[in-house]
Amino acid sequence: MHNSQLNGRRDITPMNSGMRLDDDTSKGTYDGELVLSQADLVRIIRRRLWVIALVGVVFAGLAAGFDFLQTPTYQASINILIGQKQSGDTPPDLGNEVVGLQQLTATMVEAVHTRPVAQGVIQRLDLSVSPTDFLENLDAEQVSTTSFVEVSYADSSPERAERIANTVGEVFSDEVSKASPSANAITATVWERAVLPDSPTAPNPLRDVLLAVALGLMLGAGLAFLLEYLDNSWESPDEVERVSGVPTYGVIPVFKAHKSRKAEES
Repeated sequence: MHNSQLNGRRDITPMNSGMRLDDDTSKGTYDGELVLSQADLVRIIRRRLWVIALVGVVFAGLAAGFDFLQTPTYQASINILIGQKQSGDTPPDLGNEVVGLQQLTATMVEAVHTRPVAQGVIQRLDLSVSPTDFLENLDAEQVSTTSFVEVSYADSSPERAERIANTVGEVFSDEVSKASPSANAITATVWERAVLPDSPTAPNPLRDVLLAVALGLMLGAGLAFLLEYLDNSWESPDEVERVSGVPTYGVIPVFKAHKSRKAEES
């Protein structure tokens, strides 16, 4: 006969079937490894579902609160076309010219993100920002394998982001003209100017909350199995019989002894 509150240690190893028990009846102790089936895993998840849901809700709330405290950031972009002038007495070679312009464009991407361009924009717009901080908000990349360079600037003001992005294109074009004044000069033409951004690029509450919920659910599931591993109580006579390997002939109910009326009156 077993008490429904019997305690024992359970080492959980998720598998499909089977259970291996090592009994030492001479010492009166039990040291075994409980192997869980898929049904047991589902049971544990259902039993600890409140833990998983709670962790997911907490993570979602933290992500939403963090995004709420962030200052919205707007990004404006321009496209710059990199080219090269050809002298009249040089026969054109379209294949080599295209490959050369693509390689040249990769170099121009690095040239955009330099201190001379930052200082030129700061002076022209009279901005109260250091070149280092300015370059942290400036980004440039080559558009696929073309001769286009996409330049973006991020700022808390959409109007300022648009104005700075367009000025970057103008300053960069002037700097390239100064650095290459020969007959085969390199050109940087602003092909597409920036427009006023109508929505912030960061933060993104929907994306952040969904990622936080996914992370919270995974951590919650891990916490649920950890709590199940640390829980040494048996939930039913069937579980006691299954773990111990000994049939259960009866259950001692748990009850509370009530005080006598005389003890209560005194």
